[in-house]
Amino acid sequence: MLRGMWSAASGMDAQKMMIDVISNNLANVNTVGFKKSRPDFQDLMYQTMSQGGSTTTSGDQIPGGIQVGMGTMPVSVQKMFMQGDFKETKNELDLSIEGKGFFKVISNDEEVYTRAGNFKMDKDGNICTPNGEKLQPAMTIPSDTMTISIDKSGTVTAFGPSGQGTVVGVIELHSFTNPAGLFSMGHNLYRKTDASGDAIAAAPGSDGMGTIAQGFIEMSNVDVVEEMVAMIMAQRAYEVSSKSIQTADNMLQMANNIKR
Repeated sequence: MLRGMWSAASGMDAQKMMIDVISNNLANVNTVGFKKSRPDFQDLMYQTMSQGGSTTTSGDQIPGGIQVGMGTMPVSVQKMFMQGDFKETKNELDLSIEGKGFFKVISNDEEVYTRAGNFKMDKDGNICTPNGEKLQPAMTIPSDTMTISIDKSGTVTAFGPSGQGTVVGVIELHSFTNPAGLFSMGHNLYRKTDASGDAIAAAPGSDGMGTIAQGFIEMSNVDVVEEMVAMIMAQRAYEVSSKSIQTADNMLQMANNIKR
């Protein structure tokens, strides 16, 4: 019974983390470029009371054995990098990636990566994120630019008052062997890790990389209905685990009252 209480308690802890992850997903349902997370759980060790396949004193073989589990534990919270929906903005510095890839920006002298393409322009003409991280490779938009054109291959062309276009740079995309291994820094930024592998740079539309769409932003890939269903399931699982603790407590109370 004590084992059952601890196993049920581990189940309540697991469902609490499930609710934490779901809450963060729902909180970011309108965050540009956000990728939802999914917790993964695994069962804990087992107490083996009888080994399956062992031989009894009479020479017979035990077909199944007896193993009692000790509960569950979270093993990872994985980012799910499925494509989010596109939203048209007609803003010439709003960019979305159709397919695989990340934009590279500089944050505190560190190369980091993002899927959020809601870029701005600073006073020096640099293309940067809303927090000021500059897009890489760096490019400067001339001060007399009237319009900016960015094609699907990432070529950035600035058009001046005369209508003549000048190519100011080409946007590169970066991919990872295991994007789920990226470290989430917040602010829509990711840092490479040993688990993700090194960034692989390529031009948009080449080597399996996605293409760039100007005037669109990629919205969060959170499915509100799916998250609400997962929340109900987590709530019910939490409730069932709490009932298991109550049941074990009642059985212990009965055992304590036997001598009375």
